[in-house]
Amino acid sequence: MEEVVRRWWNGTWGRLARRDVWLVRQTRWKLIARAGDSETGKVLRWEFDTKQEALHMVDRLLRAETAGQWREQDPAAPPAAQQREQRPRQPGPASS
Repeated sequence: MEEVVRRWWNGTWGRLARRDVWLVRQTRWKLIARAGDSETGKVLRWEFDTKQEALHMVDRLLRAETAGQWREQDPAAPPAAQQREQRPRQPGPASS
Protein backbone atom coordinates (compact mmCIF):
# COMPACT_ATOMS: atom_id res chain seq x y z
CA MET A 1 0.00 0.00 0.00
CA GLU A 2 1.26 3.48 -0.89
CA GLU A 3 0.89 6.58 1.28
CA VAL A 4 1.39 10.09 -0.12
CA VAL A 5 3.31 11.73 2.72
CA ARG A 6 3.93 15.17 1.19
CA ARG A 7 3.18 16.86 -2.12
CA TRP A 8 4.32 20.04 -3.89
CA TRP A 9 3.22 21.97 -7.00
CA ASN A 10 5.03 24.93 -8.54
CA GLY A 11 1.76 26.86 -8.98
CA THR A 12 2.13 27.18 -12.74
CA TRP A 13 -0.52 25.98 -15.18
CA GLY A 14 0.30 24.59 -18.60
CA ARG A 15 1.86 21.45 -19.92
CA LEU A 16 5.33 22.92 -20.39
CA ALA A 17 5.83 24.91 -17.18
CA ARG A 18 3.91 22.84 -14.61
CA ARG A 19 5.91 20.79 -12.09
CA ASP A 20 4.66 18.33 -9.43
CA VAL A 21 6.59 16.40 -6.78
CA TRP A 22 5.17 13.60 -4.57
CA LEU A 23 6.84 11.94 -1.58
CA VAL A 24 5.32 8.46 -1.33
CA ARG A 25 6.00 5.82 1.31
CA GLN A 26 5.78 2.10 0.68
CA THR A 27 8.16 -0.31 2.29
CA ARG A 28 10.80 2.04 0.90
CA TRP A 29 10.46 5.76 0.22
CA LYS A 30 9.47 6.48 -3.37
CA LEU A 31 9.82 9.92 -4.98
CA ILE A 32 7.92 10.88 -8.13
CA ALA A 33 8.53 14.09 -10.10
CA ARG A 34 6.59 15.19 -13.19
CA ALA A 35 7.45 17.96 -15.65
CA GLY A 36 4.40 19.04 -17.64
CA ASP A 37 0.76 18.03 -17.41
CA SER A 38 -0.70 14.66 -16.47
CA GLU A 39 -1.23 13.56 -20.09
CA THR A 40 2.04 14.47 -21.79
CA GLY A 41 4.45 15.22 -18.93
CA LYS A 42 7.73 13.42 -18.32
CA VAL A 43 7.76 11.37 -15.10
CA LEU A 44 10.91 10.51 -13.14
CA ARG A 45 10.97 8.06 -10.21
CA TRP A 46 13.47 7.30 -7.44
CA GLU A 47 13.44 4.94 -4.44
CA PHE A 48 15.24 5.52 -1.14
CA ASP A 49 15.80 3.48 2.01
CA THR A 50 15.27 6.43 4.39
CA LYS A 51 12.99 9.45 4.61
CA GLN A 52 16.07 11.67 5.04
CA GLU A 53 17.54 10.52 1.69
CA ALA A 54 14.19 11.07 -0.05
CA LEU A 55 13.77 14.57 1.41
CA HIS A 56 17.33 15.44 0.31
CA MET A 57 16.28 14.68 -3.29
CA VAL A 58 13.03 16.67 -2.82
CA ASP A 59 15.18 19.63 -1.73
CA ARG A 60 17.31 19.29 -4.86
CA LEU A 61 14.21 19.19 -7.08
CA LEU A 62 12.62 22.23 -5.42
CA ARG A 63 15.85 24.24 -5.78
CA ALA A 64 16.06 23.63 -9.56
CA GLU A 65 15.21 26.58 -11.78
CA THR A 66 11.57 26.42 -12.83
CA ALA A 67 8.64 28.71 -13.51
CA GLY A 68 6.26 29.56 -10.67
CA GLN A 69 6.62 29.29 -6.91
CA TRP A 70 6.62 25.93 -5.12
CA ARG A 71 3.88 25.38 -2.54
CA GLU A 72 3.32 22.29 -0.45
CA GLN A 73 -0.11 20.69 -0.86
CA ASP A 74 -2.24 18.49 1.39
CA PRO A 75 -1.32 14.91 0.39
CA ALA A 76 -4.77 13.65 1.46
CA ALA A 77 -6.80 15.97 -0.80
CA PRO A 78 -7.50 14.97 -4.40
CA PRO A 79 -5.22 16.92 -6.79
CA ALA A 80 -8.13 18.30 -8.86
CA ALA A 81 -9.81 19.82 -5.79
CA GLN A 82 -6.59 21.55 -4.69
CA GLN A 83 -5.94 22.91 -8.16
CA ARG A 84 -9.44 24.41 -8.44
CA GLU A 85 -8.91 26.18 -5.10
CA GLN A 86 -5.50 27.56 -6.12
CA ARG A 87 -6.30 28.56 -9.70
CA PRO A 88 -6.31 32.37 -10.07
CA ARG A 89 -9.79 33.70 -10.61
CA GLN A 90 -10.47 35.76 -13.72
CA PRO A 91 -12.03 39.16 -13.00
CA GLY A 92 -15.65 39.30 -14.11
CA PRO A 93 -17.24 42.12 -16.09
CA ALA A 94 -17.67 45.32 -14.10
CA SER A 95 -21.21 46.16 -12.97
CA SER A 96 -22.64 49.44 -14.17
